[in-house]
Order: sequence, then C-alpha cells, then structure tokens
Amino acid sequence: MRIALGIEYNGLNYYGWQAQKGLITIQGTLEQALSIVANESIAVFCAGRTDAQVHATGQVIHFDTHAKRHIDAWIWGTNTHLPSSIVVKWAKAVDYQFHARFSAKARRYRYLIYNHPIRSAVMEGKATWYYYPLEIQRMQQASQCLLGEHDFSSFRSSQCNSSTAMRNISEIVISRQGHYIVVEIAANAFLHHMVRNIVGSLVKVGSGMRDPEWLASVLQAKNRRAAAETAPAEGLYLIHVDYPKAYDFPQNNENLLF
Repeated sequence: MRIALGIEYNGLNYYGWQAQKGLITIQGTLEQALSIVANESIAVFCAGRTDAQVHATGQVIHFDTHAKRHIDAWIWGTNTHLPSSIVVKWAKAVDYQFHARFSAKARRYRYLIYNHPIRSAVMEGKATWYYYPLEIQRMQQASQCLLGEHDFSSFRSSQCNSSTAMRNISEIVISRQGHYIVVEIAANAFLHHMVRNIVGSLVKVGSGMRDPEWLASVLQAKNRRAAAETAPAEGLYLIHVDYPKAYDFPQNNENLLF
C-alpha cells in the first residue's frame, strides 16, 4: 500500500532533505524511523527537497510498504522513533497514482526576516536578521513583475539541474508584523535557491540600494549574476503543498509564527 504523510521539521541541524552517506538528513532520519515501524526497509519521496537549514511545516511525503498497520501507527509509532526536530502531523492511505512530487499542483514558501538593529537570540536559526531598515512597500512594488510565467534563470543556482527555468508564480505577499517581515511566495514549482535568490534581491530594493524597477531588469537578464546574493537558508519555510481536491489532505501550515 502507499501512504502519504504530512511532515514538519526544523532543518537547522540537518544537511538538507536528501539522504547522503555519512550525513544527517531529513530523508535519512525519516526512512530510519519508518523502517522500524514497518519492520522493512522504507524509501520516501517528498514534495520538495529542501536545503540545509531550511525548515518545513507543510512538507508532504509518500512511501510504499507491505506492512499492515493502523493508519495512526504511522503517526504515533514513527514519532516515537524521530528526534524532536522532526514530527509526522498526519497520515493517509493513497492510491498508487499519487506521487508527493509529481501530483503536486503548487508549493508555497514563507521567508522570515527579523528587521531590527539588534539580533534576536530566540529566533537564531529560525529567521534571517537584517539590521538596516527595509521598506516593504518598495519590496511589494518590485515583486509584481515576477507574477505569472517567466524564465527565472536570474534566480536559479548554478547547481540547479532543472531542464527548464520556466516557472509560474501565482502570488507574492510581503507584510510587516512588528520587527518581522514576512515574504510569502506561491508557484507551480521552484528552481534551486529560487526563493532565497528572489528574497536577496527584494532586500536590496527594500533597503534602498536598488530601485523597484531594477527587479524587472534582473528578471529580463536571465542571468544569475544580474541578481543580488542568495538570502540565508534559515529564514525559509516550506509551508504548503497543493494537491488535487480528491486527496483532501489536512492543512498543516498553522504552526509558523505568522
């Protein structure tokens, strides 16, 4: 049978999602715990691979198993064998046509910036600190050029192995809540480092170092060197993956600060 799970994790002390020999990763840790519950080797597939120090409240995975377990055993039993930094939020049996990555229609990421002259000790590793004042109106104005389907080559990393840089961003919302700036981006899919590269460029605009119109020229350049530096990983969260309504998965992005 095939099982889908909703996963939340703090990625600070992990070498990203993908299992790597000799390194502690989210995938490797989950597979080890699930294999204990299933009493057989389990391989998992995710909706979106996250980098080292990137977090998730809405990651979705699936795996196949011959084990017959009550559906709740995949939650409570797996959590018993997981560290406190990873937790299974829900479990659901799905058909074999479902794939955590390929069945997804859209993903949503949230990026947290602590915008204050003095760093936060409590939010260390959970938000990016930027000490110069940022004007979100300028950032929001600049971001509008990214909406829709475009070639996002200017915002992909050199390690990105996607066959195309075409992506469709359906929503960008930038808000301020106290000393925190929240950047939320939804798209059909994302390139490697795409969100962090967009945020890095938006910060340049928000700080006044670049005009809002500059971002459109960066997009049109289709050249990574035209954009700003990559924003740090620790402010990034995968908060939701959208699937066809037939799967009726729970919403599990509510545990983020904003």
